[in-house]
Amino acid sequence: MNKSIKSEYLPGGAKRQELLDQVPGYLQKPGADQGTKHMFCIDVLKLTETEYLEALNKATNGGVVRSAWN
Repeated sequence: MNKSIKSEYLPGGAKRQELLDQVPGYLQKPGADQGTKHMFCIDVLKLTETEYLEALNKATNGGVVRSAWN
């Protein structure tokens, strides 16, 4: 069964920010590896790489940015 995301959650949609606010929690939860989560965010949720990295940074409490500077 192939599901698609509702248009209001796609880029430019009325509920896009609501979706973006939930992604860090999804990334923190145990389960699939980060590669699988990345593909889900990009392919299914239609996040840009920038949106994904911002969510990952929030999920790691700024760890992505700190590691980039070190």
